[in-house]
Amino acid sequence: MNKDLLVSTAHAMVADGKGLLAADEGTSSIKKRFDAINVENTETNRRDYREFLFRTAEPMQRDISGVILFDETIRQSAADGTPLVKIIEAAGSIPGIKVDTSPVPMPGFPGEVVTSGLDGLEKRLEDYFKLGARFAKWRAVIDIGNGIPTSANIHANAQLLARYAALCQQADIVPIIEPEVLMDGDHSIERCYDVTQHVLKTVFAELYHARVFLEGAILKPNMAIAGKKHAHQASPEQVAAHTIRLFNNCVPVAVPGIMFLSGGQGDVEATANLNAINAKQLPWKVSFSYGRALQFAAQKAWSGNPANIKAAQAAFSHRAKMNRLAALGQWSMAVEQA
Repeated sequence: MNKDLLVSTAHAMVADGKGLLAADEGTSSIKKRFDAINVENTETNRRDYREFLFRTAEPMQRDISGVILFDETIRQSAADGTPLVKIIEAAGSIPGIKVDTSPVPMPGFPGEVVTSGLDGLEKRLEDYFKLGARFAKWRAVIDIGNGIPTSANIHANAQLLARYAALCQQADIVPIIEPEVLMDGDHSIERCYDVTQHVLKTVFAELYHARVFLEGAILKPNMAIAGKKHAHQASPEQVAAHTIRLFNNCVPVAVPGIMFLSGGQGDVEATANLNAINAKQLPWKVSFSYGRALQFAAQKAWSGNPANIKAAQAAFSHRAKMNRLAALGQWSMAVEQA
């Protein structure tokens, strides 16, 4: 383990105002997004879409510290033959890779899942490092519902995250630790707080037992936020108050950065909540690792038509800029609408 490399990579990922572009949708996931804009889900269309994002110079150089890639994407080349990884690196961003495979049902625990992907991971990480990846991502999915999550499910997912993180660091790859408490359902912000607290405390205990080097790891969690079906949707100030208290209680200051997932929030909602959190003085760098919340406007503007690429790049640039401002605590609705 090269601790100096892990630390330098982690700090570069959370450089002031910069965040991650999560472009790691699997083939089935991106199909849903392409279906919504009437684009055929072919390898060429997936490549062309991601290529124009990575070639959008201003946000890639100014706002995006790294890009999370899918296995297909890290191996692809642009239409002119340039590897997509080289395009990302040329913009000053760091290539990363999603290494979990998929959530699978947890036997004996109806409605709960654990994440698969440990089989062969050590060798895959060696290959990904050679392909240019310097960080990785593993997502654990925790649902809130009647009688769930159970402690057994939280513990099982935390152990998997810890084993994944240790393998990453052995390969000199910074692990992004992503325990996502879903915002589906009708639970309150208080219920989300309680579940996320249980999850984070369990995860960090398992990271300790696995001897994970926290200074060379990044946390990608959900915010404390009500379920989408809950009658009361909290304001950004309420989300920030709950989230800051939660992370002060659970996250060691040795962790260089917290890079929030958007988790189904709307584009502007995710930006406003991030900005409210960054309005306070915090012991970590706090930024974004957004997928849909960075890409949705660009996808809609593009709609598979090459003539729309400039408009799509402008939409991507705007959302990236808004989130950079939010990561600095400098965003406002007036700036959003300017």
